[in-house]
Amino acid sequence: MQNNDNEQRESKERKKIPRLLRIGLGIIIGGGLGYAYYYFIGCNGGTCPITGNPWNSTTTGMVLGLIWTIK
Repeated sequence: MQNNDNEQRESKERKKIPRLLRIGLGIIIGGGLGYAYYYFIGCNGGTCPITGNPWNSTTTGMVLGLIWTIK
């Protein structure tokens, strides 16, 4: 019985995404979504501080992706 429990625990650990990979994916996906927000929805006149500049919206998306993936 104890051997079966150890095998189940090891299989769960193998299936987990490593923490740094998960955080990296969160940053990349968040940056992509931030840029997409700028491209499709952002302000044209440049008056919006976050969405008026692609660097600001991408950085904001990266930070939000980082916050979302950290536990």
